[in-house]
Amino acid sequence: MRPRIASVPRITSLPPFALAGGALAVGVGGLYLAGLMLTGGEIDTGTTVRGVEIGGLSRAEAVRKLERHLGADGSRDLPVKVGERTGTVDPRRAGLSFDVQETVDRAARTGADPFSVFGGFFRSGGVIEPVVRLDEDTARAALGRLAKGLDQKVRDGAVSFDGGRVEEVAPRTGYALDVNAAVGPLRASFLRGDADAVTSLPARETRPKVTADEVRRAVRTFAQPAVSAPVTLTAGGKRFTVGQEALGEHLAMRPDGGGRLRPELDAKGLRTDPAVAGPLDDVTTTAENARLGADGDKVVVAEDARVGQEVTDKALGKAVLPLLTRSGADRDGEVAVREIQPQVTRENAPELGLTEKMSSFTVHFEPAEYRTKNIGRAVELINGSVVKPNETWSFNRTVGERTEANGFVEGIIILDDKFTKAAGGGVSAVATTMYNALFFAGVKPVEHGAHSFYIERYPEGREATVAWGSLDLRFTNDSGKAIYIQAESTDTSVTVSFLGTREYDEIKSVKGPRTEVKKPSKKTSDDKECVPQTPLEGFDVTVERVFYDDGREVKREPYRTHYTPRDEIVCE
Repeated sequence: MRPRIASVPRITSLPPFALAGGALAVGVGGLYLAGLMLTGGEIDTGTTVRGVEIGGLSRAEAVRKLERHLGADGSRDLPVKVGERTGTVDPRRAGLSFDVQETVDRAARTGADPFSVFGGFFRSGGVIEPVVRLDEDTARAALGRLAKGLDQKVRDGAVSFDGGRVEEVAPRTGYALDVNAAVGPLRASFLRGDADAVTSLPARETRPKVTADEVRRAVRTFAQPAVSAPVTLTAGGKRFTVGQEALGEHLAMRPDGGGRLRPELDAKGLRTDPAVAGPLDDVTTTAENARLGADGDKVVVAEDARVGQEVTDKALGKAVLPLLTRSGADRDGEVAVREIQPQVTRENAPELGLTEKMSSFTVHFEPAEYRTKNIGRAVELINGSVVKPNETWSFNRTVGERTEANGFVEGIIILDDKFTKAAGGGVSAVATTMYNALFFAGVKPVEHGAHSFYIERYPEGREATVAWGSLDLRFTNDSGKAIYIQAESTDTSVTVSFLGTREYDEIKSVKGPRTEVKKPSKKTSDDKECVPQTPLEGFDVTVERVFYDDGREVKREPYRTHYTPRDEIVCE
C-alpha cells in the first residue's frame, strides 16, 4: 500500500508589472511628500529679487520680506545728470514704486501638482526682476521741476573791459532736459537701484556761437592793444589825452551773426567823460541867429549871426577807434570839427520872409521876485525862435519843464481851482502874451487852454496857461513864410512880437457878452500852504477873431471860453 502525500496549496505567480506598480505608487507618494518638504513653499529654491532670497517661502512670506527690503530701496534718491550738472530725483515724487505683490506672483510656481513639485528637484528659481509701477504724468512733472534747476543756458564767449583791464568770459554749452525722453532712463535707473551710479538723462544741447578760440583772437587782436596805452587827440587846435581807463569805460565787443566779436566804441558816452568833455567844450560854440528887431513895422538886423562849431559823436568815434590797435606815436589822431550855420543871417532874412512886424502884444503884472525870475527865464528860452512855414511851435518843447534845474523858482500857480505854490509860477503871463501875439498874427492855434477861473489882468477869453505834461500852447505857422519870435520882459511886463510876412492887412478881436454867470462860494482853509483868494464870478464868453484884407472882412473864427467861479478862500 502506497503512503498518502498531503496536498500543498498552489501558488499563482503575479505579473512583474503588478509588483512594480505597487512599489511605484509607494515611491511617487514618498517623492511628492519629500518634494513638498524639500522645496518648502510656493517659490522655488534659489529665487532672489534684488539680492533678497525668497526661495522656499510662501507668497505671503515673500511679500512681507520684499516689502521690508524693496521699500527702503524704493525711497532712495536717484542721482542724475543733465549736461554738466548733477542732481537727485525722489522716486516717490516721480511716481516710481515697486509692485511687490506682482513681483512675488511672477516668482511663485503656478501650482502644487506633482509635476510642479517634482520640478523643484531639478531647477533653481534664479534672479527675478522686480515689477516697477510708473505714473508717467507724475514722472514728467518731477522731471520738469528738475529741469528748472539743472537746465543750463548757453553762454557765448565774451570780452569786456573793466576800466583799463580786459576781462574774458568763457563760453558754455547749454543743456535743456528732454522731459519726455527722460522718463525711460529714469525708470531704468530706479530698476537698477545703484545709488552710486549717476544716470545721464537725455538733453538738447546748444553750442555757443562765440567760441573760446574767438575770445582769444579778440583779446589778442583788439582788446589788449586797445587799453595798452592812452590816445592823444587834436580838435580845433586843442590837444588832449584820453587814458586807458576812460577808453575802457566806453569800449565793448559785440558778437555779430557769425559768432565773431566786433569792437564797439560808445562815442556818445566817451564825449561826456571829463577827459574828453572839457577840451571839446572849449572847442564847441553854438550857432546864433541874427538878432532881429522892429523899426516901426519893418524888420531890422540888430546883431549879426554867428557861425558855431561842434564835434559830433560820430566824428569822435571815427577818430578814436582806428587808433586803438596802434602803438607808440601812431596813437595820435585828429578829430573833425564841423561848422554849424545859423538859420537866420543878415543876408537871408529877407529871403525867409522876415520883413515886417506881424503882431505884438504886452501883458502887465504886479511885480514879484518869483514872477520876474520865471518870466525872464521863459522869455530867454523863447526869444529868437524861428518857426519855418508849416512847422508847429510848442511852448513846452521850447521852454522845457519848469524846474529848479531849468532855471525856474517856486511861485503861485492855479491848481484844482485855487492858488497854490509850485515851480514856474507866473509863466502863464508869458503863455497869455504868446497866445495874443499868435492870435493877432493870424496863424493857426493847435492847442491852448485858458485858466480855470478868470484873472483880471488878462483879456477875457483871450488868454492861455500851460502845464508840463498835460497842457501845451502850440500853433502852426500857416503864413507861408518864416516867423521870428521876439520876446522881452521887465519887472512888470512881458512883450512878444511876431516878425515875418503878413497874410492879412488887419486882424481884430470882437468879444461877446458874459453868459452863464455863476456866483462864487466862500471857503475856509487851515492848510499850511493856503493862499488867500478873492471871489470872482464864473461865466462863459465868446471871442471872435476877425480877418480883414483890403479893408473888408474876410472871415471870422469864434473861440468860446468857460470860467468857473473863483471861490473866496480865507486862510486860518
